[in-house]
Amino acid sequence: MIRVENLDVTFGEKQQRNHVVRGVSFEVARGETLGIVGESGCGKSTVLRSLAGLEGTWTGSISFNGKPVGKNRSREELKLAQMVFQDPYGSLHPRHRIGRALAEPVRSMGQGDGWSKVAEALLQVGLPAEFVDRFPHELSGGQRQRVAIARALILSPPILLLDEPTSALDVSIQAEVLNLLADKREELGLTCVLVSHDLAVIGHMCDRILVMNDGMFVDELTRDEMRLGITHADYSRELIEASFI
Repeated sequence: MIRVENLDVTFGEKQQRNHVVRGVSFEVARGETLGIVGESGCGKSTVLRSLAGLEGTWTGSISFNGKPVGKNRSREELKLAQMVFQDPYGSLHPRHRIGRALAEPVRSMGQGDGWSKVAEALLQVGLPAEFVDRFPHELSGGQRQRVAIARALILSPPILLLDEPTSALDVSIQAEVLNLLADKREELGLTCVLVSHDLAVIGHMCDRILVMNDGMFVDELTRDEMRLGITHADYSRELIEASFI
């Protein structure tokens, strides 16, 4: 479903030049959930933003379902991959009611005003339809992230991109959101890429894990290998050991 070849991202020029992603290549099978782990600043979120069409400075090639997508994408291409961001409050406009936030993607894609899909979208993520008239500050963090998931799913994308989707939530709420994502993945047959520094989240959600360091992938692990602490690179071993300190 996803093929990336020699993805390279650089910000700035000359002395300010920052080579964030260094020629990475990977594939994600249909229905698979791929995890990308690494410390903050290693480039994993930039990979995700490039896949989503939010980052326009990359070079290389990105293909969805066998078809190349570029930096400037059509509406149909944008619908293929939708993203859930780290901060559920920051990703929702504070002055827009929940109904407007959910209807906006549908309107943006030229599929009508979107209001007819809002109630169903809320129910799909376990929220009452009455939330349509609430503002983000009237919801808990977990409820806001459920709205963000509903917004990503309302266009029925085959690909869901998840950028630290539970790191801003209380520990007691994280499991609820992860279970919701797992249920939607199975129910809708989604292909997912999950970025996180939390190895417990990665181990719970992902079939396969890529370990990233300084803009490059340095290791690839199965879920069982990660759970057993089996690694193929010193950095991966150090990362796993540090997570249990």
